[in-house]
Amino acid sequence: MPSANDTTDDQEPDDLEFVTTFDPDGEPASEAVVTAVAAVRGSKPAALEPLHAVVDPDALDSLVGHADRVGTAGSHQVWFTYEGFDVAVRTDGEVRLRDATVTAD
Repeated sequence: MPSANDTTDDQEPDDLEFVTTFDPDGEPASEAVVTAVAAVRGSKPAALEPLHAVVDPDALDSLVGHADRVGTAGSHQVWFTYEGFDVAVRTDGEVRLRDATVTAD
Protein backbone atom coordinates (compact mmCIF):
# COMPACT_ATOMS: atom_id res chain seq x y z
CA MET A 1 0.00 0.00 0.00
CA PRO A 2 1.65 3.32 -1.04
CA SER A 3 2.22 5.86 1.69
CA ALA A 4 1.53 9.57 1.73
CA ASN A 5 5.20 10.02 0.85
CA ASP A 6 4.99 7.95 -2.34
CA THR A 7 6.62 9.99 -5.11
CA THR A 8 5.25 7.92 -7.99
CA ASP A 9 2.17 10.16 -8.11
CA ASP A 10 4.35 13.03 -9.32
CA GLN A 11 5.25 11.05 -12.42
CA GLU A 12 1.68 10.73 -13.76
CA PRO A 13 0.66 13.00 -16.64
CA ASP A 14 -1.96 15.50 -15.44
CA ASP A 15 -4.46 14.62 -18.17
CA LEU A 16 -4.69 11.01 -16.97
CA GLU A 17 -5.92 11.71 -13.48
CA PHE A 18 -8.49 13.62 -11.48
CA VAL A 19 -8.07 14.42 -7.79
CA THR A 20 -10.72 15.66 -5.41
CA THR A 21 -11.22 15.72 -1.67
CA PHE A 22 -14.03 15.01 0.75
CA ASP A 23 -14.54 15.48 4.47
CA PRO A 24 -14.17 12.07 6.12
CA ASP A 25 -16.13 13.41 9.11
CA GLY A 26 -19.11 14.50 7.03
CA GLU A 27 -19.30 12.45 3.83
CA PRO A 28 -18.99 8.71 3.35
CA ALA A 29 -16.03 7.73 1.17
CA SER A 30 -18.30 5.58 -0.99
CA GLU A 31 -20.48 8.58 -1.87
CA ALA A 32 -17.40 10.68 -2.62
CA VAL A 33 -16.18 8.04 -5.09
CA VAL A 34 -19.49 7.81 -6.93
CA THR A 35 -19.82 11.60 -7.04
CA ALA A 36 -16.27 12.02 -8.39
CA VAL A 37 -16.67 9.35 -11.08
CA ALA A 38 -20.02 10.79 -12.16
CA ALA A 39 -18.49 14.27 -12.40
CA VAL A 40 -15.60 13.07 -14.56
CA ARG A 41 -17.93 11.01 -16.74
CA GLY A 42 -20.40 13.90 -17.03
CA SER A 43 -23.26 11.73 -15.87
CA LYS A 44 -25.56 11.34 -12.91
CA PRO A 45 -24.50 9.02 -10.09
CA ALA A 46 -27.59 6.86 -10.64
CA ALA A 47 -26.42 6.13 -14.21
CA LEU A 48 -23.23 4.42 -12.98
CA GLU A 49 -22.73 0.77 -12.14
CA PRO A 50 -23.53 0.21 -8.45
CA LEU A 51 -20.35 0.65 -6.43
CA HIS A 52 -21.08 -2.54 -4.51
CA ALA A 53 -20.41 -4.49 -7.71
CA VAL A 54 -16.67 -3.81 -7.28
CA VAL A 55 -16.10 -2.93 -3.61
CA ASP A 56 -18.09 -3.16 -0.39
CA PRO A 57 -19.19 0.45 0.25
CA ASP A 58 -19.72 -0.20 3.97
CA ALA A 59 -16.22 -1.63 4.33
CA LEU A 60 -14.74 1.36 2.47
CA ASP A 61 -16.64 3.81 4.68
CA SER A 62 -15.62 1.90 7.81
CA LEU A 63 -11.94 1.89 6.86
CA VAL A 64 -11.88 5.64 6.29
CA GLY A 65 -14.01 6.33 9.37
CA HIS A 66 -11.86 4.15 11.61
CA ALA A 67 -8.62 5.77 10.44
CA ASP A 68 -10.14 9.21 11.02
CA ARG A 69 -11.28 8.31 14.55
CA VAL A 70 -7.98 6.69 15.52
CA GLY A 71 -5.91 9.51 14.08
CA THR A 72 -2.97 7.28 13.25
CA ALA A 73 0.16 8.86 11.87
CA GLY A 74 -0.01 9.24 8.11
CA SER A 75 -2.75 8.13 5.81
CA HIS A 76 -3.65 4.87 4.14
CA GLN A 77 -5.19 4.27 0.77
CA VAL A 78 -7.24 1.64 -0.98
CA TRP A 79 -7.16 1.06 -4.75
CA PHE A 80 -9.87 -0.55 -6.89
CA THR A 81 -11.17 -0.27 -10.45
CA TYR A 82 -14.60 1.27 -11.04
CA GLU A 83 -16.23 2.51 -14.24
CA GLY A 84 -12.96 2.43 -16.20
CA PHE A 85 -10.97 4.25 -13.54
CA ASP A 86 -8.37 3.08 -11.08
CA VAL A 87 -9.69 4.69 -7.91
CA ALA A 88 -7.58 5.52 -4.87
CA VAL A 89 -9.35 6.52 -1.68
CA ARG A 90 -7.12 7.92 1.03
CA THR A 91 -8.11 7.98 4.66
CA ASP A 92 -7.29 11.70 4.82
CA GLY A 93 -10.13 12.45 2.39
CA GLU A 94 -8.51 12.35 -1.04
CA VAL A 95 -10.03 10.55 -4.03
CA ARG A 96 -7.79 10.03 -7.05
CA LEU A 97 -9.09 8.71 -10.39
CA ARG A 98 -6.76 7.44 -13.09
CA ASP A 99 -7.78 6.14 -16.49
CA ALA A 100 -7.59 2.36 -16.11
CA THR A 101 -7.16 1.86 -19.84
CA VAL A 102 -3.80 3.67 -19.96
CA THR A 103 -0.78 1.61 -19.03
CA ALA A 104 2.43 3.00 -17.61
CA ASP A 105 5.59 2.70 -19.69
